[in-house]
Amino acid sequence: MGLVSKSENEIFEEVEELVRSASLSVRRFQRRKTRKINVGKVQVGGDAPISVQTMTKNPTEDTDALLKEVKEIEDVGADIVRISVPDEKSAISLSKIRDKVKIPIVADIHFGPKPAIKVLEDNLADCIRINPGNIKVIGIDYLERIVDLAKKKNIPIRVGVNVGSLEKPILKKYGRPTPQALCESALFNVKLIENMGYYNMKVSLKSSSAYDTICAYLIFSSISDYPLHIGVTEAGTRISGTARSAVAIGILLWLGVGDTIRVSLAAPAVEEVIVGKRILESLGLRDEEGKVVACPTCARTQIDVMKIAEEVEKEVIRLGLKSSVAVMGCVVNGPGESYIADFGVVGGGSSAIIYIGGEPRLKVGKSSEEISKKLLEIVKQSEGR
Repeated sequence: MGLVSKSENEIFEEVEELVRSASLSVRRFQRRKTRKINVGKVQVGGDAPISVQTMTKNPTEDTDALLKEVKEIEDVGADIVRISVPDEKSAISLSKIRDKVKIPIVADIHFGPKPAIKVLEDNLADCIRINPGNIKVIGIDYLERIVDLAKKKNIPIRVGVNVGSLEKPILKKYGRPTPQALCESALFNVKLIENMGYYNMKVSLKSSSAYDTICAYLIFSSISDYPLHIGVTEAGTRISGTARSAVAIGILLWLGVGDTIRVSLAAPAVEEVIVGKRILESLGLRDEEGKVVACPTCARTQIDVMKIAEEVEKEVIRLGLKSSVAVMGCVVNGPGESYIADFGVVGGGSSAIIYIGGEPRLKVGKSSEEISKKLLEIVKQSEGR
C-alpha cells in the first residue's frame, strides 16, 4: 500500500467544507414580483400561493356531466377551473351549475362576443379568457363593451395567447409562432385593453414546445409585471404531456416565473390537477400530502410494486389521505425509504414487511391484494377514516 497523506477525519472535514461552500452558492427560489388579482376567492400573483387549474372536458351544454366533472375536480384539490363557453347555449348551461360549485370559474371565450357579454352581465364566472388571435373576429367595438362590463363587475380578463391561433399579421411577420411572436401578440393586446382603462388582467403565452414556452414566458416576464398563467398547450398524452409540462413548468417556477399553472393533457381533468400539484410539491412550493413513492423495480424485486403502488395511490387520491407511503421491492433501498415515509412496505424473502413510523411492524403475505388492503387499512386507521 502507498503512503497515506491524510487521515479519514481530515478527508471528511475537507469534503464537509466543500459541500458547505457549494451549498451557499446554489441559487435559491426567488419568486418574480407580479401584480395580485382575485379570481373569485383565489388570489393570483403577488405573494399568493401558486394555484393549480384545469379545464373541463365534457360539453358545457351537458349540465349533469359538467357538474359531476367539476365536483371531481374540486375533490382532488384544484384551485380554479376553466369552462369553454363557445355560444350562448353554453352560457345558459353555465348558469345552471354556477351556484352549485365552490371552485372559481374561468369562462373560455372565442370568436363570438355574445357569450362573453352574457357571462359578464349575469355574473356567471370569476374571470374570462379571451384569445388575442380571435379579438379581431370579436371586433374592437365588442371588445370595448366586454372590457367595460369586466371593469364594472371587477372581473379579471386573461389574455391567453396560443401558438395555434396567433394573429395572421404577426404569424406572417415571424414565419412561425416563435416566442417573440407570442410575446408581441400578448403585449399588444394587453396594451389594447389598458388603453380602454382596464388593468385587472393575467396573461398566458403557450406553445406545444416546452423550449418555446419557456423562452416566451421569460421574455414577457422581463417586460411586464402582470401575473402569469403558465403551461404547455396541447402537451400530449399522460406520458409525453406530463414530461413536457413538468420540464417547462418546473424550469419556469424554479426561475421564479409563474403564478398559476395548468398541465394540459389528453386525459381526464382530475389527472391534470394531480400532476400540477405534484409539480409544485416536487419544487417545495406546496406541502406534500398523499405522497406515494415506489422503486422502479429490478431483478431483486420480491413483490408486484407497480400494481401495489398504483392501487395505493389511486385510493390515497380518491380518499384525500395525507400520509406518505413507500412501496419498495427489496431490502436494498426499501428499509431506508420506508424509514422516511409515514408508512411503507418492503418485499423480502417469503413475506413482505410493513413499516409504520419508520419501524418494521408486521409481516404480510406477498400477494398484491393482501399488501394493498392491509397497507390502506393501516393508513386510513391512522387518519381516522
